[in-house]
Amino acid sequence: MEGSTDAAIRIFLVDDHAVVRRGMRAFFSMLEDIHILAEAADGQAALDELAVLAAQNNLPDVILMDLLMPRLDGVATTTAIKHRWPHIEVGALTSFSEAERAHQALEAGAAGYLLKDAEADEVVAAVRAAHRGEVHLDPVVARKLTRSLVAPARTTTALTPREREILILLAHGKSNHDIARTLTISERTARTHVSNVLTKLGLASRTQAALWAVREGLVTQP
Repeated sequence: MEGSTDAAIRIFLVDDHAVVRRGMRAFFSMLEDIHILAEAADGQAALDELAVLAAQNNLPDVILMDLLMPRLDGVATTTAIKHRWPHIEVGALTSFSEAERAHQALEAGAAGYLLKDAEADEVVAAVRAAHRGEVHLDPVVARKLTRSLVAPARTTTALTPREREILILLAHGKSNHDIARTLTISERTARTHVSNVLTKLGLASRTQAALWAVREGLVTQP
């Protein structure tokens, strides 16, 4: 119930799709131990609203954060939030299950990573876990992260010539947009190549890929 007691977990919804926020608000409003404090349509709007709430000494306990949003994405927003208000827990709620994205979110300080097709009960469990200071991962994402950590060492022979090009560009700190422009391919294709490179090399993030390329002598500096 929206006007719940002080003991309720106060959550902030951040998602650029109004229908998603509306659906979550409708579900959470039926729970006595969770209260919707505020919502925002992108990361920058969330930071602006949090500044207002901080001045009122009324910050949320948990933020459910979409990752792909205009103006300021979820990873950058999470990083900013954890820097300014480290006691606020952030749970990533996204459509993407790639290990790289999960690694980025967790590295930024997220206390959980859920997919948007998760059952409502699982989202509630993630909110409660975050409030307790625990990490809650979607099972599919958890398996991918585990595989990325225990994958056997690979060599560049596992990569296609195009993927090797991608790896070298990653090592030079290029974004998916930069890679797409350099190779004259779509950003979606670049993203797919990056994901394939990480999977084949058993790596969890772009940073790991850059360091791997340096270690293997493909480039002289990340």
